[in-house]
Amino acid sequence: MKRNKITIIGAGNVGATAAHLAAVRGLGDIVLLDIIDGVPQGKALDMQEAGPVLGFDCGIAGTNSYEDTENSDIVVITAGLPRKPGMTRDDLLEKNTAIVKSVTENVTRLSPDSFIIVVTNPLDAMAYVAKEVSGFPRNRVVGMAGALDSARLKAFIAMELGVSVEDVQALVMGGHGDNMLPLIRYSTVSGIPVTKLIPKDRLDPIVQRARDGGAEILKLLKTGSAYYAPSAAIVQMVESILKDRKKIISCSVYLEGEYGINGYYVGVPVKLGGSGVEEIIEIELREDERAQFDRSVNDVMTLIDGIKL
Repeated sequence: MKRNKITIIGAGNVGATAAHLAAVRGLGDIVLLDIIDGVPQGKALDMQEAGPVLGFDCGIAGTNSYEDTENSDIVVITAGLPRKPGMTRDDLLEKNTAIVKSVTENVTRLSPDSFIIVVTNPLDAMAYVAKEVSGFPRNRVVGMAGALDSARLKAFIAMELGVSVEDVQALVMGGHGDNMLPLIRYSTVSGIPVTKLIPKDRLDPIVQRARDGGAEILKLLKTGSAYYAPSAAIVQMVESILKDRKKIISCSVYLEGEYGINGYYVGVPVKLGGSGVEEIIEIELREDERAQFDRSVNDVMTLIDGIKL
């Protein structure tokens, strides 16, 4: 039986950690690509040597050549300039647009039937770049954003209540930025609305902490940004596609009229399965939620409208 081929472009902390998690979960053979000679090769070899201990048999190859990624089933793009303290996601737009464009051109040439998961910031804008450059249908180009933002919200709710994270369901929508929309009204603990378990004066700081999740870690690390949670969110999406899990995950997806939005990537709940984005789920928003969602979408629109391809 042929194994799935997973290519991860960018062997930094996010890419390498995602490769490791994908190997541990046995999702397929992995190609780790980076422009720096020796880095992907060394990290891939180190991971391969962990196989006998952790019990995975997949192949892990490090490379500087796109030719080694040919016929990938799924490609994760993490390559790009990192966000540094004091830098907004908007600051990254021009330089990372050029990087993601080049990466996508190579992916399209060598793996024309692949799925693309974009992680590079500013996320929603870079997913748009990948779709425009690849020409792939929207079900095969998706951004990893809401999966991470929702995980952060779930973690903070579980920490507040001292309960298992497995019992917490939470949803974050909108752009992957400061104006994202954590939907507390749709968040539950074993089916119990979280608003019945946590008073508003405690919930409001939790919501804000979810919005500031990446910035909080950036401030603590000082010389780097988050990578454990982003990598876990990536692998959740990869697994849902490759195993046709059909999980409902908040992802950045190209909207064609849903939520009244046309032609932009925005984080909304989707069914993620063997055909990629199989369904975009439209939920009812209250007036205040819609206003926050629109603010977030406007931020995304401003970014995307500023892209020059």
